[in-house]
Amino acid sequence: MGFAAFAVGLLAAGLAAPAAHAADLQFTLSGPAEVGLRPYPASGAPKKSTVDVTVNNPSQDEERGRFEGEYTVSFDFSGLAGIADVRFGETGGSDCTITGTTGICTDYGIRPGLNGVAELEVSAAKGSKLGATGDIKVTGTAEGATFTSHVTKVTVGGPDLVMKRLPLKADLTPGEVQPAPLSFANTGTSAADGILLTVIYSRGMELTQRYSNCEYSEGGEPFVGSWTTALCTFEGSYEAGAVYELDKPLGIRATERAYFDSFIYRVNEDSPQERTAQRGGRTYTPGSGPALTVTKKPVSARSADLDPSDNQQEFDFRTKNTADFVAYGAERIGAVGETVDALIGFRNSGPAWIGYIRSGESVATVDFRVPEGAKVTKKPAGCQALTTGGRPSGLELGAPRYSCDTRASVLDGADFALPFELKIEKAVANATGTVTVRNVQGTDPVLPFDPKTANNTAKFVLNPTDSGSDAGGTSGGEDPTGGTEPPVDDEEQTTGGTSEGPATAGGSTGGSSGGDSAQGGLAATGSGALLTAAAAAAALAAGGTLYLAARRRTTRG
Repeated sequence: MGFAAFAVGLLAAGLAAPAAHAADLQFTLSGPAEVGLRPYPASGAPKKSTVDVTVNNPSQDEERGRFEGEYTVSFDFSGLAGIADVRFGETGGSDCTITGTTGICTDYGIRPGLNGVAELEVSAAKGSKLGATGDIKVTGTAEGATFTSHVTKVTVGGPDLVMKRLPLKADLTPGEVQPAPLSFANTGTSAADGILLTVIYSRGMELTQRYSNCEYSEGGEPFVGSWTTALCTFEGSYEAGAVYELDKPLGIRATERAYFDSFIYRVNEDSPQERTAQRGGRTYTPGSGPALTVTKKPVSARSADLDPSDNQQEFDFRTKNTADFVAYGAERIGAVGETVDALIGFRNSGPAWIGYIRSGESVATVDFRVPEGAKVTKKPAGCQALTTGGRPSGLELGAPRYSCDTRASVLDGADFALPFELKIEKAVANATGTVTVRNVQGTDPVLPFDPKTANNTAKFVLNPTDSGSDAGGTSGGEDPTGGTEPPVDDEEQTTGGTSEGPATAGGSTGGSSGGDSAQGGLAATGSGALLTAAAAAAALAAGGTLYLAARRRTTRG
């Protein structure tokens, strides 16, 4: 589906109630508001358009927010008679059948976030007229839950906006600017009434100018504080068969915090519904510069079909830069039997932010070796208990070592704070543990972006005999003073010590660079597509996770 799919629409209010409170559950069915079909051809088979239908569970509680019951989603295709033919495709999360003009999909369980229901393959019916329209009506039922219905308007013919891919330079240095002369074509059968240009760029990039006919928003899920979205509107009619280009190219600058970054640019026909979808509930601020304008070009680049997947293009940058991850520990004093807090972690002193926005992999791991004579009685969610050698211990509490993964992004200035509690079980003077921030892969512990390895380890000391030793910082997360290299044993070289989920970091998850918690979410560098701009836009807009499963379906009638 593309970044559009990755990005197009995902967040609702959190629902923390367990499934037993089913009467309070409300789910939202969604899909595209409008779909254009290629006209029925004079020869050959008609081209198909895809309609992905999803259901959103607004709960943000992964453990208690899942709906465990059976649910049914119904499709009314009667409005497509003589206009379009429809069948279920192979992608979705439920078992579906069609009888006459009714489709039924059934499934069990709705996880928090966006869940795939069905993929519809829609094509123009033989004898259908150009401009003919009809609706697909989608409703849902489940015992003890309600569903917000959805309608997709289907039209034969229409505009088909195609965004041209830019020949951008991928390897950059901080401060480098390159032009982005965006251009698009309408390869459809009718004019587009207004244009909505969406530009999304990650934290390390910026545009050199903000325009008065564009509005801008910072942040957005799943990488809070990691994205800027610009929505630019252009009035007028954009005729079929024509190519249009910005009068002046956008300027894209790699900032001092750039490292792995992405740039997404998308074109849609402008409408209130499309603007609402792309805004995703975020707050936007108008630009104050000159207006951005487009001009019709004399050359036409035609496409064979109406295809929303070519509305968007994406580009990844790699900027030559570094980030300094500085570990911090603390000193604590207590008697046998007492419990002390242990706020440990690291701070990204920059200059770069690190975001694996393609792969979604964790950026780093904090490796905590517990001081002698102490037992962990409370740990952050997502931290994994290990043996001294680095293998899973099978324990939750009381292990001698813990590893805690970050999420897929760590902002410049972010503080990844991990609150542990330790009970002192034996009196040991100057009992010293270590806090190490390292690569997730234990076999290659060096962080590839961090050349300052000496401050990747700090000490956590119980009952110090020499107060003020190099604990690498305080429990408040102040700038650490560094520490020694982590102790290494033979077993550690073969272990990765990853956790099953991201650790719960202390502090805010906001997007400022002034010391908020380490950020993360669905994405990272590496191969693979970003959740498509539409999906991403949806995901960024709604702040959820899209779950899709492929399953065979039986189609009748």
